[in-house]
Amino acid sequence: MKEDLKQPQMKHELSLLDGTMLVAGSMIGSGIFIVSADITRNVGSAGWLIVVWLLTGFMTLTAALSYGELSGMFPKAGGQYVYLKESYNKLTGFLYGWSFFAVIQTGTIAAVGVAFSKFAAYIIPEISEDQLLFPHIYHLKHGEVAKGFTISAAQLVSIGIILILTFINTRGVKSGKIIQTTFTMTKLLSLFGLIAFGFLAFKGDIWHANWANAWNLQKLNMDGTFSSYTMDAALGAMAIAMVGSIFSSDAWNSVTFVAGEMKNPKRDVALSMMFGTLIVTLIYVLANVVYTGVLSLHDIAIADKDRVAVAASHVIFGNAGTVVIALMIMVSTFGCNNGLILSGARVYYTMAKDGLFFKRTGELNKFSVPGFGLWIQCLVACVLCLSGRYGDLLDMISFVVVIFYVLTIFGIFRLRASRPDAERPYKAIGYPVLPAIYILMGIAFCILLAIYERTYTLFGLGIVLIGIPIYFIAQRNSSDESKATTDN
Repeated sequence: MKEDLKQPQMKHELSLLDGTMLVAGSMIGSGIFIVSADITRNVGSAGWLIVVWLLTGFMTLTAALSYGELSGMFPKAGGQYVYLKESYNKLTGFLYGWSFFAVIQTGTIAAVGVAFSKFAAYIIPEISEDQLLFPHIYHLKHGEVAKGFTISAAQLVSIGIILILTFINTRGVKSGKIIQTTFTMTKLLSLFGLIAFGFLAFKGDIWHANWANAWNLQKLNMDGTFSSYTMDAALGAMAIAMVGSIFSSDAWNSVTFVAGEMKNPKRDVALSMMFGTLIVTLIYVLANVVYTGVLSLHDIAIADKDRVAVAASHVIFGNAGTVVIALMIMVSTFGCNNGLILSGARVYYTMAKDGLFFKRTGELNKFSVPGFGLWIQCLVACVLCLSGRYGDLLDMISFVVVIFYVLTIFGIFRLRASRPDAERPYKAIGYPVLPAIYILMGIAFCILLAIYERTYTLFGLGIVLIGIPIYFIAQRNSSDESKATTDN
């Protein structure tokens, strides 16, 4: 017991403002600047473009309000992993934690890191993805030398950013929160500024043309023509369109992972999710309204490399627009990755405490943070940066993420039945209607994706299922260690 008391303990240094900035900062990465192009190609109208973002905002806010009840019941590090473990069992919690480590968090960190370097290349062309430092890595295949993957300057820059932010976060939660709050405040002010100038730059003819047939759901082809959908294909198109918006709105639950470091977790975790998701939803909807006011639907759909915000910024600010938006996205992605890195390791820390992850991830360093967990998360994210396969991984993240969100929110119903007398400082707003609506919408989204994007959904489901044998191996090892300790 005396040895336990000497171990570093997590410090309660995060306020409501810090929590809100963590939520907003982790949500806003590069998605809002890019994914509207693909959404527009799938829905083919201004009205349905905005509906996709409104539906995503409604789902995100509903989930955040529902999670508030769970955060009050279990105000400890680990967040969603803890909620699933308490609502169901350790296996369910582990499958989430495993997926979180294998692709959800690490894949997102990799993608956001590469997005930073891609937009930094607007200002420093020498670090673009076209600058190949190692044109081809060779390897043996069937006894012959074959070309392998390449390594670009952009990939190395993204790795460098991940390494720097990981190092900073190993120096204590205070260092991470200063970066998070500063960069999130900067990006929010910048985005609201872009939206304000965007409204001033509205072009009446473009606005009226985009909204003349705002509610015709159709496929917008790259040549500017439209293709009609059958009823079932229209539903599939909406689900596919929402993949990008859901990914762009993910990480709203990041504050639940650091509940153990909040000053008042029973109150502030729920409020941070509510305020953060409200702010981001407002920004996302207004940004897309601006897009439809300065760019034609065709220009949104065919934006170079889907960089809609770059095209819009060029209209709003002129030739300086590219530099303006590049700087904004660099700030946005830097702050986003800091939030993802800061919060992610707390999940592995809690899993290790339950004997379900590497033992060292359950230890805090001298700065009272899970240093080893931060570094192994960094390692996997860097490998994904080098592999060049993070894009494929992210295509199925939305499917996996929504499955676990649905399970977690259904867990509220289970806990109301199994633990009716448990302390609930905060209750899910709109229960049982709003949580039930989210569950139905989430199930519909996953089913449609399984039908129309089968490759990615099956791959995502496969990653989750791989966790089952890993869980039983971890359980056996944990039991063996416990038995050895008892024998000694």
